[in-house]
Amino acid sequence: MNCVQKFEFYTPTKIYFGKGAETRAGELIRQMNKKSVMVLYGGGSAVRNGVLGRVEDSLKAAGIRYIVKGGVHANPYLAFAKEALEEARKEKVDFLLGVGGGSVLDTAKAVALGLANPQDDIWDYYLRKKVPTVSTPVGAVLTIPAAGSETSNSSVLTNQDGNLKRSCNLDINRPVFALMNPENTYTLPKYQIGCGIVDIMMHTTERYFTQEEGNELTDQLAEAVLRVTIENGSTAIQDSHNYEAMSELMWAGSLSHNGLTGLGVAATDFSCHQLGHELSAKYDVAHGASLSAVWKAWANYVYMTKPSRFARYARKVWGVCETDDVKAARMGIEKTVEYFKSLDMPVCLPELNLGELTEEDLRELSFRCTYENTRRIGAFQVLDMEDVYHIYCAANEE
Repeated sequence: MNCVQKFEFYTPTKIYFGKGAETRAGELIRQMNKKSVMVLYGGGSAVRNGVLGRVEDSLKAAGIRYIVKGGVHANPYLAFAKEALEEARKEKVDFLLGVGGGSVLDTAKAVALGLANPQDDIWDYYLRKKVPTVSTPVGAVLTIPAAGSETSNSSVLTNQDGNLKRSCNLDINRPVFALMNPENTYTLPKYQIGCGIVDIMMHTTERYFTQEEGNELTDQLAEAVLRVTIENGSTAIQDSHNYEAMSELMWAGSLSHNGLTGLGVAATDFSCHQLGHELSAKYDVAHGASLSAVWKAWANYVYMTKPSRFARYARKVWGVCETDDVKAARMGIEKTVEYFKSLDMPVCLPELNLGELTEEDLRELSFRCTYENTRRIGAFQVLDMEDVYHIYCAANEE
């Protein structure tokens, strides 16, 4: 293993997986001697499927004081996080429990940072102006197999003042535990399941598409996550009550974003995430949909940088038998696009129903994606503002 492939791996989150996992919340928090909990959730699904009630019952049984706050938006807002933070401070909260998916957990992580660092504006962490070193513990009760936030170091918020979507990636953001019961995903609508499948795949491929060689175990782990996600995603999109399929997706989501599938990679790509973040920030589109809408354009723009990498993806993930790397690479891209279509996910910007995007709109997106032309994005192929513009243009074609 050469020096480029050296790595550090830190995954402190304890996983409790299986039926009834959410009922352990109270006892686990009590074991940590926490006294006051804020329970965060999003829309009504956590209420309708009963998981919120079961979590509350576990907290009551453990004798833990708690407050509940719902209404986390699908692209979580800074304003809501600050509102929740003020309530948490008044109630002297010392533990955050997120019941939901990535958006809820992103918000919980933000509130946790604010509680532990009352002297700071939490938005400064997302702008990378300050780097906190402590946070309040967070627990996760997962209801959506998608973002992998239950094991990741990432939190993403949107500041509606300027429509800025930014991330804060710190190991202190990682939840102390994750309670994962696949039955709690049964009420998800088909579109949300599709978005989750895309997010799992993108979290994996953003690490997988690299210029580096020699990370064979890491590569094969990533390929396995992709194959399992694709196979079980096809089942889950048709039957959300299929326990086996939802179990595999839920576990794949955790593995896709805890760092495992990128070990030994000096620089991960995440271009599609950056491209998609601007769409979510400006047009409030679902995160997974923003990723599938730009992936084809990105892949077609960059694959000739190293067609052998895309060819390996095509062969190992999609079973392509073509021996010519360029042809195999193209086949892998097309199979991915066709799979997204089978999930009823958008594969171009017009399918996001944003209305007609003008050249001015695309230029603005490119300007914002590169932080007003002050940075380049990506690692598989480093992209400047003009590259980003060409990708948005290609994505804007049906």
